Amino acid sequence: METIENKKIVVPGEVLATGMDFLPSSGTYRDKDKIVSIYVGLTNVSGRVIRVIPLRGRYMPKRDDTIVGKIMDMTFSNWFIDMGCANMGVLSVREISEFVERGADLAEYFSHGDYVVCKISKVTRSSVDLSMRGPGLRKLGPGKLVQVDSSKVPRVIGKQGSMISMIKDKTACRIVVGQNGTVWIQGAPEDEMVAAEAIYKINQESHREGLTEEIAALLEKKASKNKPLTREDEEPIMERGRNETE
Repeated sequence: METIENKKIVVPGEVLATGMDFLPSSGTYRDKDKIVSIYVGLTNVSGRVIRVIPLRGRYMPKRDDTIVGKIMDMTFSNWFIDMGCANMGVLSVREISEFVERGADLAEYFSHGDYVVCKISKVTRSSVDLSMRGPGLRKLGPGKLVQVDSSKVPRVIGKQGSMISMIKDKTACRIVVGQNGTVWIQGAPEDEMVAAEAIYKINQESHREGLTEEIAALLEKKASKNKPLTREDEEPIMERGRNETE
C-alpha cells in the first residue's frame, strides 16, 4: 500500500494512493487499485479518505451554501443575483423575511448593486434558487469586498473558524465569508485594508506551511490597536460544515 502525503500539490492524473485501503473523495477517482487526482490542487488525507482541493476553479453552487452576491436585475417578483458562477441566483419575494405587498417596487427592498447574504435552497441544471429566511441572511451595508477562489474558502476560515476569528479579533472588523469566495469586510478603513491584505495572502499562499503564523505576524504588525469586537457586534461565520479540517 502506497499513499501520498497530506497537503501536497498534485496535478491531474497523478496517482495518490495504491491499494484498496483508501477511499476516493472529491477531486479524485479510482482506476483499478489506484486513486488518481482530477485537478491541479492540494491533497487532503483524512483517515482513509483522500480528496484534492482545486487550487483554482469557478464556484459550483450547492444546496445549503451561504453566499455573498450582488443584485444585478429584478422583475415584479424576483431579484437576480450574481454569485460568480455560470447561472444567476434567483431570489423570490416569497423568500425574504419581510412581507412584500403585491405590486410593490422591489427596489425599495434591494436595489441594483446591493450586496446580500443568501442561502442556496435549490440547484438545477439551469437555475439556482436563493433564500433570505434565516439567521444572518440580509442586505449588507457599506464595506470592502474581497474575492478569493471558492476552493480557498476553508483555508480562509480555518479549523473551527480559527483563521477568520483571528483576523476579526486583530482588526476589529466585521467579516462575512461566502462559500462562493466573496468576502465582505466592515471596519475602520485602515483595518479593512489590513484584513483584506491578510485574506489575499491566504488566497495566494494557502498551500504553504506556517501560513497561520505569518498571518498572525502580519496582523500584529499592521492592525491598529482597536477595541476587539464584542459578542453583540461580531458577524457570524457563514461557512457551515466545510471549515478546514486538516
